[in-house]
Parts: sequence; C-alpha cells; structure tokens
Amino acid sequence: MRTTRAERVDLSTLDHVRLEANRRLNPARKVEFGQFMTPGSVARFMASLFSERNGPVSVLDAGAGVGSLTAAFISRLGNEAMAVSAYEIDPTLAVYLRETLARYGDNIDAAIIERDFIQDAVYRLKLGKGGQRFTHAILNPPYKKINSHSEHRALLRAVGLETVNLYTAFVGLALELMAGGGELVAIIPRSFCNGLYYKPFREWVLKRASIEHIHLFHSRTSAFNDDEVLQENVIIKIVRGKRQGRVTITTSSDTGFGDLRSHVYSFSEIVHSGDGQKFIHIPVAPSHNGISGVPLARKSLDDISLEVSTGPVVDFRLKEFLRDQPSQGTVPLLYPVHFSGGVMEWPRQSKKPNAVLRTAETKKWLYPAGFYTVVRRFSSKEESRRIVAHVVDPAGLKSAAAIGFENHLNVFHSGKKGIGRDVAHGLSVFLNSTAVDDYFRRFSGHTQVNATDLRGLKYPESAELQQLGRWAQSQARLTQELIDQQVEALHGRRKQDR
Repeated sequence: MRTTRAERVDLSTLDHVRLEANRRLNPARKVEFGQFMTPGSVARFMASLFSERNGPVSVLDAGAGVGSLTAAFISRLGNEAMAVSAYEIDPTLAVYLRETLARYGDNIDAAIIERDFIQDAVYRLKLGKGGQRFTHAILNPPYKKINSHSEHRALLRAVGLETVNLYTAFVGLALELMAGGGELVAIIPRSFCNGLYYKPFREWVLKRASIEHIHLFHSRTSAFNDDEVLQENVIIKIVRGKRQGRVTITTSSDTGFGDLRSHVYSFSEIVHSGDGQKFIHIPVAPSHNGISGVPLARKSLDDISLEVSTGPVVDFRLKEFLRDQPSQGTVPLLYPVHFSGGVMEWPRQSKKPNAVLRTAETKKWLYPAGFYTVVRRFSSKEESRRIVAHVVDPAGLKSAAAIGFENHLNVFHSGKKGIGRDVAHGLSVFLNSTAVDDYFRRFSGHTQVNATDLRGLKYPESAELQQLGRWAQSQARLTQELIDQQVEALHGRRKQDR
C-alpha cells in the first residue's frame, strides 16, 4: 500500500526538529531576523483553514524555518500535485528545511529559495517576472520593525506598500503575489489591527482581499511559548479578490485548541462602516449593544467639542528644566505615577520629578490649569484593564497656573484648555466602564493605548457625560460594579426616552 504524505512527515517529529534547530540558532541572528518557529499543533490548525481546491496548486511559505507549515499544508491536501516555493534565508534552518522537503517526492516540485523574500518579491513584481501566481500561502513571517531609511523600506515603497514591520511586509507582498481566489493563512502579531502606523497595511489588505477567518489565543504567551514571546498573536485567513462576506472568529485558550469556540459575524462588526482608520475588531462573543459594543456611545470627540492628545512633555528633552519637588517658578508635571486607584496624588515621592520650570522655552509644552481627564498610555502586566482613566482636579495642584503632562499620558482637553468639571468626571466614569474596556480589546491586543485609538471610540453626548460626572462626584467611593451599573442605567433611560 502506498504511504501517504501525512504518514511520511509526522508534525510531532518536526516539533523535535524545530526545538533542536532553535537551540542551534545564533541568538543575535535570531533577534536580527525575528525568528519564532511554529509549533506543530498551530501549523496543523492553520492548514485546516484552507478550502478544498480543484486544479493546480502552487504554495508559498515565506520564512519557512524547518518546514512545519509546508508539511502541514501538504498533509492537508493529501496526494495533490503541487509546486512549493519555500523561502529561508538562514543557512542553519535551510538545512533542516531541505531534509523535511526531501521526504516528499513523486508529484511535489519543491524549491528552497535561500534569498531575501522582500527583495525577491519586489523584483518579481517590478520586473514582471512573477510567472504563475500562487494559489496558496501559509506564513509565519519574521517580526521586526523596519527602519524608515532601510533598503527594505525603499523596496516596499517601490511597489506601493508602506509598512513598518517585517511581518506586514511579508503578508502584503505574499498577497500581491497571489492568484485571484488564492488563499493566504498567516500567524502574525495582533498589532496591525489598530494604530496609525498600520493603517496603510490595513487598507492594502482590504483593497485586495476578503477577511475570511481570524483566530485569537486568549493567552499572550501561548503561540510561541517555547521562545517566551510576550506577544498577542492571531491566525488570519484572507482570500485574494473575493467579495467580502461574513467573518468567522474562533478562540482558544492555548495551542491545544481543546476549548475552541466559533462565532460568525457580519463584516460591519469587524471593520465599522465610516471608520477612516479601518480598525479591525475581533469580538469574542456576539454583542447585545449593536456594532459599537458600548452603551451610550454614538458621538465622536468632534461632536462633543473634545480632543485627546499625547502628553507633550518628553522629559529627557526638557531635562534641565525638571525639578524633583515644586518650588518658585515651577508648575506641576504629571506622570502616570501620580495616578492610582482613581486618585491623583501630587506631589508624590518617586523616581519621577514633580515639577517643571515655567519659562519661555517650556511654555509651549504646558496646558493652562483646569479639569482634564487622562488615560495612561501603558497599563502594567498585572492590571486587568487596558483603559485606566483619572480626573485631573486643579484643586489638588496648589492653585498652579499651568500643568505639564508627560508623554506617557493621553490628555482629554478642549483646544488645549481644560474641560468642565462634570464632563471630566463623567468621561472618566465612561472610560473606566467594563463595556468600554471590552470594546477596546476588540481591536487592540497590546497594553498600549494610543491617542489615535481613543479618537476612534464613540462617546456619550455632553449632557450624558455631565450627568455621569455629577453622579460620580456624589459617591463616597466608586467601584467597578457601581460604574458599570450607572453606565448601563443611563443607557436604559436613554432607550426609554426614544
């Protein structure tokens, strides 16, 4: 009886090969190329997402490593004839890759390409030497920022792809090399889903392909735990040239996929109509609050005459003007350390300065005294919440004439001036609600909260914020339960008024 391909290469055996190769890699080179190889269980799941296909098969694996993804793909298709283009620039890994693919013969036409994939892909696209386009691509691309003045950045710009990381460059180029109807499955960081820097990449993908499937791991360390990677990853399937339809979202706790859950969503719940940023939302359960997912939220910041900006004070640039404690000629300088448990504490004994001199040089970096709402740009690993908001009350700043906001804070303001007391408190309550935090997690997989992300949210009307603010100030102590109940109650009253 003929041996099947699935029997010829056992992915659990390849896991041992992967671990052995990992130990042999030069650590510095591993960091340089962002090399994190795919576990067999993940490779098998990724391969399962491909549809059945009739006709010739040509598969691309860019950054193939030891060949786990290619092996999983071949096993998925059984005894189909196919052409394999496996890119691997690291000579150590290329040896293992060659051994993996050598186990296949017969109707496998395998090419191991030991060249830079970005260079090769751009040359093919620019010189018209693409030949037959790929019907499939299965990728675990390298993760590393691309220097804005590097050769890679220039090559990508030559084909119209503006992006900041190797992983989005690999996916973008692979998509451009796909035939119509070609399917691409990749495991990549979730960071592309939001943020200004990845907007061109999101537009690139959405213009050329439909999003069919996204898988989310609940644990940030799950996908590449052998490499101790603290990065939230997703598996995404996109199809070149296909009309966008509904999107399947699956989740699992880890790479065992034992608790796999699946829901299907309309595309309008993944990318909201009218969202110029094209944020990609990943809901983990059907929403009962409509597309926005946030009770009360219907207004943009512009609609309610508010703005949000990153704190303008970059401390190392104003180092000569910083003071550990307030003194004559200084104004308060606020860092995230001055906010904890819903309370602003200033001055505070810490490693951070508490004040900045108010001079002609520093004046342009300061805001006039007043009420503001601030959100920390980074939450700590121990915190369960991504968005943590606080109120800046000028009464706690010793009647200072101005305030410095350090760069690790996002500041809600009105034309770089303070906002009303009630609005500031109401905004803080709204942002600290579980509904907002859950919604934010739909499109942000990291602990960073950017001003761009906050601009993309919808907010209550000014009168509703004022109502929330007055309630908050009447409470002896705000708890998460009370905040959530009040936000929901206000939402209920609004529905009754309609």
